[in-house]
Amino acid sequence: MKNLFLAGILCLSFVNFTKAQDLEPSVGIKGGVNFTNLYTDDVDDNNILTSFNAGLFVNLPVSSAVSIQPELNFSRKGSELVYDNAFASGTTKLKLNYLELPVLLKLNVTENFNVHFGPYAAYLIDGKATNETDNGSFNFEENIDNDDLNKWDYGLAAGIGFDFGSTSIGARYNYGLQTIGKERTFAGNTYTFPDSKNSALSVYIGFKL
Repeated sequence: MKNLFLAGILCLSFVNFTKAQDLEPSVGIKGGVNFTNLYTDDVDDNNILTSFNAGLFVNLPVSSAVSIQPELNFSRKGSELVYDNAFASGTTKLKLNYLELPVLLKLNVTENFNVHFGPYAAYLIDGKATNETDNGSFNFEENIDNDDLNKWDYGLAAGIGFDFGSTSIGARYNYGLQTIGKERTFAGNTYTFPDSKNSALSVYIGFKL
């Protein structure tokens, strides 16, 4: 009986130790592809710019089913316009580079599947406008004066993910709530330009360190 009692205590201690190990914080790196756009009233799938994201994450477990995950990411957003008219045909791109901080609530639906959501804030590092025509006659690349744009962006993020050991893959959507342009006054009239907000779908892969 005494031996059974000791064996039971050892098994229970091992289970508790394993759970404690599962609840330890973890740090990792992540990166992937962005499909971004700018919207005014409604988000549509026109003028999508394909770009990239890369960053770090920290996962802070609250329980086996819930954790808090802050991240620090470099994320390129913006839009792309393909035009074809009587004067020229080509592609114009607006590229906005952000340092982005989402703070996500991660819910583990199963051992390998999770949903996550939360707010994000982002700081505009720089921006560029490019134009490439088919014959090369109107090609240019210009830096955008950051004073012409809002330096801070914020919004909501939500996505799904799959965890397999130290590797994770997922998709996330960022819905911007701040216009990228500043409010201006001209001839007594107040307007905002560009009067649009960020929209981004990200596909990523991450690795725990």
